[in-house]
Amino acid sequence: MLQAQVFLWAYILLFFPTSIVAQGLGVNWGVIASHPLDPKIVVNILKDNGIKKVKLFHAEHDILTALSGTDIEVMVGIPNHSLESLSEKYSVAQAWVKANITAYQLQVSFCCRYVAVGNEPFLAAYNGTYNNITLPAMKNILKALNEACVGKDIKVSTPLNGDVYITPTYKPSDGIFRHDLADIMNGICEFLHKNNAAFIVNIYPFLNLYQNPGFPETYAFFDNDDSNSMDDHGVKYRSVLDANIDTLVAALKVSNFSDIPIIVGEVGWPTDGNIYATTKNAKKFYNGLLKRIVKNEGTPLRAKQYPDVYMFSLLDEDLKSIDPGMFERHWGIFSFDGQPKFPMDLSGKGQNKPLVGGKNVTYMEKKWCVYNKDASNQKDLPVKVAWACNNTDCTTLVPGASCSGMGIDMNASVAFNMYYQMANQTKGACDFEGLAKIVKRDPSNGTCRLPIMIKTIQTTSNSSASAPKSSRSSTFSSSTSHSPFETHFPSPSSSPFHSPLLIFQIFVGIFTIWFV
Repeated sequence: MLQAQVFLWAYILLFFPTSIVAQGLGVNWGVIASHPLDPKIVVNILKDNGIKKVKLFHAEHDILTALSGTDIEVMVGIPNHSLESLSEKYSVAQAWVKANITAYQLQVSFCCRYVAVGNEPFLAAYNGTYNNITLPAMKNILKALNEACVGKDIKVSTPLNGDVYITPTYKPSDGIFRHDLADIMNGICEFLHKNNAAFIVNIYPFLNLYQNPGFPETYAFFDNDDSNSMDDHGVKYRSVLDANIDTLVAALKVSNFSDIPIIVGEVGWPTDGNIYATTKNAKKFYNGLLKRIVKNEGTPLRAKQYPDVYMFSLLDEDLKSIDPGMFERHWGIFSFDGQPKFPMDLSGKGQNKPLVGGKNVTYMEKKWCVYNKDASNQKDLPVKVAWACNNTDCTTLVPGASCSGMGIDMNASVAFNMYYQMANQTKGACDFEGLAKIVKRDPSNGTCRLPIMIKTIQTTSNSSASAPKSSRSSTFSSSTSHSPFETHFPSPSSSPFHSPLLIFQIFVGIFTIWFV
């Protein structure tokens, strides 16, 4: 009997994943990066950590190929710029389905479960650009899926920002859809209901804290007591996430679609670029979120089951827009090279377990570009650093970030090294008229990490429905909501462009202060 038990446990350890993940948990995988990690390595990260669901923002051939043959459930996104052509020409939808769905299913098992048509297309900031073309595009994609005989297995929806619903009284139970979207949301909900698809919403408690001075910090997490809770006719909301979800539940009920399932398409916490964006806070948020998911108690207005949740995001992306904030490039639970940032128990049991990082990652040579304090033209340093920051990622230098307040030497080195690494360590990228030099000893200090860049491969798009980097919006969202827990920004999946003038002004200001 003992031998049989030993054999059974050996079999389980050998053939079943070592990581147990909370049911319904997935992750967003974005690739707005100067050096994207090899998709095969990323897929192994997912598998090694037991993550069974992944959401993509657009179809990338190499990524879809890497996911094929696995049991990972995939939600494939279509960017907003493709909505017009998809809505006007059914042939475009047919071509997209053929290129990005059936092509992979015919070759090998490809576990696609959703097509996400558009990304937050009804943001108030878009001024109605996509209001009348999103639903027709969804219908054409579904028709093409049905024609390809995969419509029963693959659902169609559209991820929406929390600004599509409001609550005039601050209470979740009074949630309604935005007045200017009432007819459009009715059509979307009717489509979802008819086809048994979920309402996908992106919710960011971090943005509530970031954008609202005086917002109770504990309310953004999950260990809040009654002192900062939301009272809704005797029901206590102790987290802004639950309150936001129930505002949507109420809006669906008012519209007579109370049975539509909900998926939280994006939720997460950044780790750098702002005083609240720290690994400590990210760990705290995720630990609370995962415990909340595992309890599976639902929310006060939908008590039977908690929604499926997709964490945002899997990896840091160093080309994302910083218009919403300097934290935008630091949403990953893994750094750009696939290494975990902090312990995280995906089972929701609260254990201090390390995630499994990327394996066989190939790095460039171990050398760094740092500030040369012996150069004669020190007066030029502020302009050179500002120029570097306009052309690279200096978001770790802003007040409250991991490299802030470390003096001229370290801050200049951060700027020069990031430019040098993102330029693939070409010799000419570390000069700055003598103000920079190459060293072979790691200059990282404390929380401030000066990275070595990875060698990368270029992912390839498999269809015209994959967004070029210039197509994503970089505008802020505004909302007529009177709710303290509505998200008024586009989600962090919005735009790849930074604002050079903004960066220039920040860092010239910093260095001017130092040199005065």
